[in-house]
Amino acid sequence: MSETVAATEPEPAAHATSGATIQLEDLTKIYPGTPSPAVDNVSMDIKAGETVIFVGPSGCGKSTTLKMINRLIEPSSGRIRIGDEDVTDIDPVKLRRKIGYAIQSSGLFPHMTVAENIALVPKMVGWSKSKVKDRVEEMLDLVGLDPREFHGRYPRALSGGQQQRVGVARALAADPPVLLMDEPFGAVDPITRDHLQDELIRLQHELHKTIVFVTHDFDEAIKLGDRIAVLREHSHIAQFDTPEAILTNPTDDFVSGFVGAGAALKRLNLTRVRDVEIAEFPTVTVDDPLQSIFNKLRSGPHNELLMLDRRNRPYKWLRRGDLMRARGSLARAGQLVHDTVTRDATLHDALEAVLTDSGGRVAVTGRRGEFIGVVDMQTLMNSVHELLEADRLTAIEHQHDLEELRTHQTVQELEGGAGA
Repeated sequence: MSETVAATEPEPAAHATSGATIQLEDLTKIYPGTPSPAVDNVSMDIKAGETVIFVGPSGCGKSTTLKMINRLIEPSSGRIRIGDEDVTDIDPVKLRRKIGYAIQSSGLFPHMTVAENIALVPKMVGWSKSKVKDRVEEMLDLVGLDPREFHGRYPRALSGGQQQRVGVARALAADPPVLLMDEPFGAVDPITRDHLQDELIRLQHELHKTIVFVTHDFDEAIKLGDRIAVLREHSHIAQFDTPEAILTNPTDDFVSGFVGAGAALKRLNLTRVRDVEIAEFPTVTVDDPLQSIFNKLRSGPHNELLMLDRRNRPYKWLRRGDLMRARGSLARAGQLVHDTVTRDATLHDALEAVLTDSGGRVAVTGRRGEFIGVVDMQTLMNSVHELLEADRLTAIEHQHDLEELRTHQTVQELEGGAGA
């Protein structure tokens, strides 16, 4: 079969494929023997290169709607267009090879190595061995896994977060314009989940795919989405808008229920660490002599230093008192760095990390975990105050507009009465 496909599906050009538009037209799914449709006449236009999040209560049909896009579930009626192509009637197997798909718990084949899992679809569509080999290494590097370390491993030897990264790499391996993600981070711990979300944001900045992402977590939707579709029962669209618009102007009580309390604080999920000042911080390495570290700490303006490991990653916070107790060895001195954030993390993530650290700051790291700088509590509080002030001004403007509208209506009524 692969030989036949290879004759009709060429390898991609040197430049990566960007996203494609998706149009859902009156999409409906009715299961036999059920009194009402699982999905009822959903119509939606998704722009090329944007991330759209489906969020809604359990059983509302969000996963069913997602799976109809790649026809893992066949629609009962309606049309699906991807780019300029109506895909409703084409071979569904061929369609799925053009659409990336990532699910909860990664869905990796346990009997295949990491490299074999990632290479699966490129091989199916007939890429050459050399192209597949290069692509596997490129994908591992893209999701932050060292190809030399992970190439020959099996899924059982990976952590949950590593498995999810490989799952995303596999979904992107054949360079599809569309990536569908069905609660892909729902089965990992909260810290790993935050890092995977940051990784997806970084990848999207580089790749510009069209991503449709299902979640039940509204905070995750705010963090990841360019637009959010809040779905009622049967996938009826309650509101389809930007995170900012949904937070500041929910259409009804149903949407307000998803927003919940603290909308201003939730807006911290809309601002990234890269949007605020990342400050420098004095560092030393694990290989520096103890006396050199002591001299730097004694002569500097800070009462602590950040020790980096041999790969330039944050390792320990060292305070002056730690060095006094070190007695020739730093093995037990200092406090291990537990939390870091990337430049693509949200200010909400950064604030949580800062609040759990007695030093009032968090280290910011790059793609390989290398140290970049720190964000402190004062910077984050300034951002919170700016968001609250912006909300206050928006509320004043909204109230002013309402008063003008009422005044205009009153004048019209008076003029109408006078004319009578």
